[in-house]
Amino acid sequence: MAYTTINKSSDHFNTKLYTGNGGNQTITGIGHTPSFVWFKSRDAGNSHALVNSVSGTNKVLYSDTNSAEQSISAQTFNSDGFALVQDGGANSINSNGSTKVAWSWKLNGQGSANTDGSINTTYTSANPTSGVSISMYEGTGSNASFGHGLSSAPEFVMVKGLDITSQWYLYSKSVGAGKSATLDNASAFSNDTTSWQNTHPTASVVTIGNDGGTNSSGNTMLAYCFTPVRGFSSMGSYVGNGNASGPFIFTNGMKPAWVMIKRTDNGDFWMMQDTARTPTNVANKYFQANDAAAESTTNDVALDFLSNGFKIRNTGAHYNASGVSYFYLAFAEAPIVGSNNVPANAR
Repeated sequence: MAYTTINKSSDHFNTKLYTGNGGNQTITGIGHTPSFVWFKSRDAGNSHALVNSVSGTNKVLYSDTNSAEQSISAQTFNSDGFALVQDGGANSINSNGSTKVAWSWKLNGQGSANTDGSINTTYTSANPTSGVSISMYEGTGSNASFGHGLSSAPEFVMVKGLDITSQWYLYSKSVGAGKSATLDNASAFSNDTTSWQNTHPTASVVTIGNDGGTNSSGNTMLAYCFTPVRGFSSMGSYVGNGNASGPFIFTNGMKPAWVMIKRTDNGDFWMMQDTARTPTNVANKYFQANDAAAESTTNDVALDFLSNGFKIRNTGAHYNASGVSYFYLAFAEAPIVGSNNVPANAR
C-alpha cells in the first residue's frame, strides 16, 4: 500500500455544516469540486440523500431505503462546494431552516467508460489518489466483472440498483468475499457466495455474480468502491473488549474526520460520526446510515478521535461487545504519514 501524496485532506474529502433555506444558495469552503455528496438533516428525520456526478446531480439515492433513484431539482457541484436549489423532495439537502451536514468526496466528475471487466461501464469516475470511485453499469444477470478505475483492489464496495427497488449490497475485504450486508437495514453480514462470486476485487475489477442485488439483468447498477490510502483512509475490522477503555483502532497514518462502524454478527445499525459535529472528545453524536432519524447523542457510542486513529470509550453493543467483530470505514481530517505517530510496523 502506497503512502498518500495528499497534503491536505480537504482537497479530497470534507464535512460541511450549513442551514437549508428552501431555495437557492451556494455552500462554499469544501476545498474541492465534489463528485459525490452525502447529505443529512441534523434536526429532522429526513432520509440520507446521496447525490453524485455519475448518474447526475438531478438524481438522489437514499441509504436508508431500497427505493430506486429519484429525480430532484438539479444541484450544481462547483470548484469549492455546491449550489443548491429547491429540494424537489430530498429534504436532507436544503429544507428551509433545517440544520444540515454534507460529507463530500472528490472524484473525476461524470468520468468515462471503463472496459477492464466483462461488463463495460457506462461511466467510471475514479480518484486513484484518494482511493474512491463510482461506476455505473448495466447488469447482465450472469457472472461478470466491471472496472473500478482505481490503482489497487477495493476493500469496501457498495452496489445499488438505480432503476429498480433493491437493497444496497455491500462487500468488505475484512469480513470476507463470501459474505455480504445491506446498508439500508441493520442485518448482519451473512453468508453469500453469489453476490461477489466469493471472489475479492483485484487492482482492476470487481467480480459480481448473478444475484439481482449486484447484477440485475437489464437494469442500471451503481457501485461505490473504496480502497485504503495510507494517510487518507482506512477500512477493516476490530474486535470489541467489552471494557469502558475500549480498543484503539489505528487508521492507516491519519487523524480521522469521519467514521462509520457496523457490528458484523447481528442486526445492529450502521453508525456514523464525524469531527465537524463533535470537534472535541469524547465524541457521542451519531447518525445511522440505515435510518432517517435525526442526529442523536448517547454515551453508548462514545469514542475519541485521535491523531492516528480512534479509541472506543464505551461498553455498548454498537461498538464494543466483548469478542465481537466490527467493520469500520474512516476518512482523514489530517494525514500524518511519516511522523512518529505511525507505528514502525505500519510503514
